Amino acid sequence: FKMGLKSVIQHLSDYLEDPYKVAKFQQICGIDKSPLQEAEGEPKDGPRQRRGHPASDCCKNGLRNGVLPPPPEHAGRGAACPSPGEEEEGYAGAFQKAEPAGGETTSARRKNSLTGEVGQEFRVRNAFLYYLFTFGTELGNELFYITFFPFWLWNVDAYVGRRVIVVWVWVMYLGQCTKDLIRRPRPASPPVVKVEMFYNSEYSMPSTHAMSGTAIPFSLFLLTYGRWEYPFMLGLLLALCWSSLVCLSRIYMGMHSILDIIAGVLYAILILVLFHPALDLIDNFNLTYKYAPLIILSLHLAMGIFSFTLDTWSTSRGDTAQILGSGAGIACASNVTYVLGLMPDPPLDMLPFTPVITMALFGKAMLRFLVGVVVLLMIRAVMKKVTIPLFCKMFGIPCGDVRKARQHMEIELPYRYFTYGMVGFGALFVVPCTFKYLNLF
Repeated sequence: FKMGLKSVIQHLSDYLEDPYKVAKFQQICGIDKSPLQEAEGEPKDGPRQRRGHPASDCCKNGLRNGVLPPPPEHAGRGAACPSPGEEEEGYAGAFQKAEPAGGETTSARRKNSLTGEVGQEFRVRNAFLYYLFTFGTELGNELFYITFFPFWLWNVDAYVGRRVIVVWVWVMYLGQCTKDLIRRPRPASPPVVKVEMFYNSEYSMPSTHAMSGTAIPFSLFLLTYGRWEYPFMLGLLLALCWSSLVCLSRIYMGMHSILDIIAGVLYAILILVLFHPALDLIDNFNLTYKYAPLIILSLHLAMGIFSFTLDTWSTSRGDTAQILGSGAGIACASNVTYVLGLMPDPPLDMLPFTPVITMALFGKAMLRFLVGVVVLLMIRAVMKKVTIPLFCKMFGIPCGDVRKARQHMEIELPYRYFTYGMVGFGALFVVPCTFKYLNLF
């Protein structure tokens, strides 16, 4: 019986991990290989390679996660190794224009500006689904996090925002660590079309996009229902739509198999079940305990050091340091703002809140958001100027070329941790102080 059950599980796993299922979904949604690829054919995948080299060697690693580097004749079209640090500009400059072929929309190729991996040319037969799933995948990317979380903290409900960020940090941290333990490669290409390449050098299972795309909307739903006045079914439906859009977008982009998505969703649900009952305890500790900032910083540093020992260097290391730094900064800032009485939570007798949106309220919210973003960008710029030369001096690495210096793990990881730690601290302390000074509360 045990052998039979094991065989069934293995068969189901192989079925859900089949890259041809991903390719079939892409075809149904209107993604095809470009005519050039179909004519020339493509080499079969090789194994994924992760090496402990700096990012400057990224173009010398040969096969990476099932995708061969572009042949020499295409080297002039973005195949050269770029300078690290460009990832902070998000995807700016990552698209290259291509002419429509045969009356259909031919998508540009998207590349990771840190690793130098370039995507494939492909045709889009359904522009609506392309833009819908592009939006869906952005709901799990850095640009969304650095706009959504601050906006929620400043304009909606800081009480809920602090707790959701705790969930987000743990979900992303555990997801990245689990990826490095399981070490499953991305879906093979071919047959899959790599619509997105930005995270292609990372491992695949579980999908951290699916994890955050499940944890964030459902934790928001659980934390706001009863605190804010809205229909239960509306909140549940919005959470389901958000989660489904993110999950399906990762299959559409060719980044994950069906099994990766299912594993990510179930893993996120497990983390929510374990952490949701403890959120009040964690938040109260962060707010009220005298030595909370010291413990928070020590815990997040220890978590980072542990995660960096699980596997060799990859671009996900910087992302993990950035998430831990942001979480530590926001948690420390919540303690300071509580002690100073800067952003007190509304009394319980005001609950439940009734959403009333007026033009004046909307205008003030947008003004707060714009002022806050400017302050955060200034903090980030100052920290970048200070931390990189400091760590270069500490580790004996030349800092004349900042981008080249950041190719070293010793520089990139502490830079990301401390810079985004200060950005997180600024989001919940410096920015509210600015609002108070400008009378924007």
